[in-house]
Amino acid sequence: MNSLSEDLQKPKNRIQEFREITQRVLKYIPDVLDEEAEFSGYIICSSNIAGTRKSIRPFRNNLFLRNPKTFDNDFKRFESILKQLKTGKRDFKEDDYDLVDGVIYTIQQSMGIGLDLMVQSNSARKHVGNRFEELIRTLFDELGISLKKVVLRIPYETDEGEKYYRCETDVIISPFKKVRSDSKTIHPDEIVVSLKTTTKDRMPKIFIDKVLMERFVEHPVKVLGISQNDIQRKEGDSETKISYTFVPNLFMVYTRFLAQLEGYYYLDLPSKAFEKPFNRYIFPFSKLILNDIWKMLRP
Repeated sequence: MNSLSEDLQKPKNRIQEFREITQRVLKYIPDVLDEEAEFSGYIICSSNIAGTRKSIRPFRNNLFLRNPKTFDNDFKRFESILKQLKTGKRDFKEDDYDLVDGVIYTIQQSMGIGLDLMVQSNSARKHVGNRFEELIRTLFDELGISLKKVVLRIPYETDEGEKYYRCETDVIISPFKKVRSDSKTIHPDEIVVSLKTTTKDRMPKIFIDKVLMERFVEHPVKVLGISQNDIQRKEGDSETKISYTFVPNLFMVYTRFLAQLEGYYYLDLPSKAFEKPFNRYIFPFSKLILNDIWKMLRP
């Protein structure tokens, strides 16, 4: 068996792989975390390993399933929900929504925590983003949704002749057996999914890419966003140990004057998402999986 550090840096493409790596992290972290405090519903932890002090990313207390047995039980129920979705069930209870959010958040956050503890910070950030994209793609695949990464090649003229701008999509999902979008067009019934672990420094690209794609293909393009969270640990002596990276005013300005997305979904919702008018545009991830995605994919 690979070491935990090696497995955290290894690509994943099956839901059981995510289950196994989460279990390993949940069993590992109680042995290495030696400081813990709570701020605004988030747990802040640190560890001292071989004389090296490391801080891990804050995790939401009411979403993160710290007990491996609790996670295992909830994961089994989560698998049952996935099977029900594939058979066409859409009427789920509030508890089902909460369960989906808890399981997916715990998987992604566990990988981030493990990487924080075992991998150099710059490399850890890269791997966290890669595992996040793989997790979401794997979920779509588990649900029987066709998906593909497409790169639009947008031509433009220069003094040296025609060149191409590569407009990369994180993933396109489709109501058809195979994705029909390609390097020249986005099919109007398919959805471009933007996957960002956080919107920090990345929010403008999501909206600008939608405008760019629509002007290039000359018809409306469905775009939705998915993020892990918009929270980070604040270093220093301040009493406030966390900071928020979601910029609400910028989100609303882009939504009103630039482009309106099909929706933006979070594994861990920013606090602003519970307020008007943000609650009309920003939703928990479970709402996408259990409800919205099936309506959006109707051709």
